[in-house]
Amino acid sequence: MLLLLLLFEGLVQCGASLEASQVPGPPHPATEEPLSFRVLQTSSFANRSWASSQASGWLGELQTHGWDNALGTISFLRPWSRGNFSAKELRNLQNLFQLYFHGFIIEVQAFEHQFQFEYPFELQVSAGCTVCAGKASGTFLNGAYQGSDFLSFRGDSWQPSPGAGSRAQKVCAVLNQYLDIKEIVQTLLSYTCPRFLAGILEAGKTELERQVKPEAWLSRGPSPGPGRLLLVCHVSGFHPKPVWVMWMRGEQKQRGTQRGDVLPHADGTWYLRVTLDVAAREAAGLSCRVKHSSLGGQDIVIHWGGRNSALLTLLCLVVIVTLLVLLVGHSCFKKHSSNQKALAAAVHGPDSPTGADTQGPRTPGHQLYLPQESWIKNRFLKKWKTSLHQLWGR
Repeated sequence: MLLLLLLFEGLVQCGASLEASQVPGPPHPATEEPLSFRVLQTSSFANRSWASSQASGWLGELQTHGWDNALGTISFLRPWSRGNFSAKELRNLQNLFQLYFHGFIIEVQAFEHQFQFEYPFELQVSAGCTVCAGKASGTFLNGAYQGSDFLSFRGDSWQPSPGAGSRAQKVCAVLNQYLDIKEIVQTLLSYTCPRFLAGILEAGKTELERQVKPEAWLSRGPSPGPGRLLLVCHVSGFHPKPVWVMWMRGEQKQRGTQRGDVLPHADGTWYLRVTLDVAAREAAGLSCRVKHSSLGGQDIVIHWGGRNSALLTLLCLVVIVTLLVLLVGHSCFKKHSSNQKALAAAVHGPDSPTGADTQGPRTPGHQLYLPQESWIKNRFLKKWKTSLHQLWGR
């Protein structure tokens, strides 16, 4: 425990230099939804001689920072991840985390028997702060043991989580004895974190406030069973991440709607798949509704078997009719051409030149053929134009 005190004495000095330079940042024109910055830590202990830690920084659900264990340095994953902190302040933070991660593993291994930790085990920490409408609205620090809630830091003390048992109570009792540790934690959560969060929100404003409208389409998934359909609503290419998608019947939400995970695209936009298992006879009249901040209140509504499906069906019918007309016209053309050749052979003999490209004098039979061919072509063009006009509603 003496080593822990020496390490945290160094942290106090770094924390003091940070606190002295702190001035509340300007209010950020953020969204009304609360937004948090948090540092996540996972420390794995395989046995008494092997342990490692991983850490990362997150703005909401966007990772902005990493931690390089080999170099003991912060990785800035976005151009604006440094916020408005000076190079000196960032070095102080980096030194603080170096001391913390080194000391954390040493002290846990020293106290694992007293705290009744059983190898192998994992400890997780989530710590950070929250802003709403540009103003600091809260802080948090939560710890977990083997994936279950273990303890938290509230106000100015460590408290065991409900149901964590005597092990968590022992850890909190030990931690609460060290006032220096509690002072550092309070400084980082209440002063450093909100100022850093305001800085990265301002520096990343252009990217964070980018609005990209979603595209939406419907498809049919694998059949859930006899007489049933799996309706799938795809929503893709939207930013920011929050989106509302629901299967509807009129203005009534369908309770069976199943929402998948919101998955990232390489360009920073998002994709979501929302499904509904429904009896085939009940699919008519259903629609998928999409709400997103980029739409300006104009929801996307796509009807199952609605206008788009009807248009596609009509287009297919037009294509089929057109192909039939072409086949009939081609057949008539070949039939008339064959008749004209036979007539020419009967009148002029088998050695007489025949065909459309004949350079000799035209016969009465050939003169009769031209109006027939022209009539077929004109009739075909007229039907084609009529079909197109019907397709586009003209």
